[in-house]
Amino acid sequence: MTSAQTPASSAPMAPDELFRRVEASFLRQGMMQQLGVRLLRVEPGLCELAMPYSDRVTQQQGGFHGGAMGALADIAGGYAALTMAPEGMEVTTVEYKINFLASFQGGELRAVGRVLKAGKRIIVTTAEVVHHAAGKISTCALMQQTLVPVAKTY
Repeated sequence: MTSAQTPASSAPMAPDELFRRVEASFLRQGMMQQLGVRLLRVEPGLCELAMPYSDRVTQQQGGFHGGAMGALADIAGGYAALTMAPEGMEVTTVEYKINFLASFQGGELRAVGRVLKAGKRIIVTTAEVVHHAAGKISTCALMQQTLVPVAKTY
């Protein structure tokens, strides 16, 4: 199954419906709201988020905190996975591994999550976290993640 395909048990959603599905879940995430994260793009098997630099996301030396970068990657991968989950389901992270490649201050971070494999029981994603500032773009973290579909409870 490619990231652009949906599971055989569900019909593909229109792009605006898919965005609204992800957005409805995203807006319930208190942590993402506290960090100032914005939902930028949703496509089948893909989600892009942005997090601006602020004192809420820094470590002691003024750079973006690894925990904030990890959370951004986790959510981007998770919402990419949600685009592949059946209607009435959410997803939850079972595990992820992240490599931090560089530290940055200022600008904003963008994370693009992509589905590698969407199965009935597990969904595997990746996310790349990129720093944008003053017209320069630099990769700062790479993540691989495993998620499971769970029943939606709200």
